[in-house]
Amino acid sequence: MDAIIVEPPKQATASVIWLHGLGANGNDFEPIVPELPSEITQSTRFVFPNAPMRPITINGGMVMRGWYDIEAMDLTQRQDITGTKDSQQLVDNFIGQEMDMGIASDKIILAGFSQGGAIALYAGLRSAHKLAGIMALSTYLPFADSLPEERHPANNDTSIFYGHGDFDPVIPVAQGEQSYRLLSTLGYQVAWHNYAMEHSVYPEEIKDIGQWLVKCLS
Repeated sequence: MDAIIVEPPKQATASVIWLHGLGANGNDFEPIVPELPSEITQSTRFVFPNAPMRPITINGGMVMRGWYDIEAMDLTQRQDITGTKDSQQLVDNFIGQEMDMGIASDKIILAGFSQGGAIALYAGLRSAHKLAGIMALSTYLPFADSLPEERHPANNDTSIFYGHGDFDPVIPVAQGEQSYRLLSTLGYQVAWHNYAMEHSVYPEEIKDIGQWLVKCLS
């Protein structure tokens, strides 16, 4: 499977599968690994999958790496269920690959930024494998209406890290807050973090992510 993989110096006992945003690639978040606590990076494998190349309607049909098509500025309108489910299957395959390599599912973190974060939430909350945690950065909850029926009880108590920028022009913080409230209403253990940033990742956020990873994987 197509991914950038960062192996730890010691034998891997945990994995982080981290999905990039629209138009980026698996190299996007690789530089963050050295900034995380050594107690995590010493024995955690980081997997950064590359999304498939696909035409993106909102970008004039330009072909780029994307986890699903986007047809409207309002991300909750005309959502691409086919692309989303295809990416859910890709995520399931990556989880299965890590399990085949000896990593227990409850030592696997599913993470994503922007469009990748939407897939992390969609796939993670529907996964039959108990995960260590789900990290959703600068994103929203796709197909929120179907989640109550499609959610899998395996991850009802899974820790969710939700980070968002107060000045995000791509996915407004209000949309992130709405998704956070819905997840909380459904009983999920969501830790909300907002930062004085736009559609990006902030040093303070990386510090908080590191502390959360330690908590989830200890």
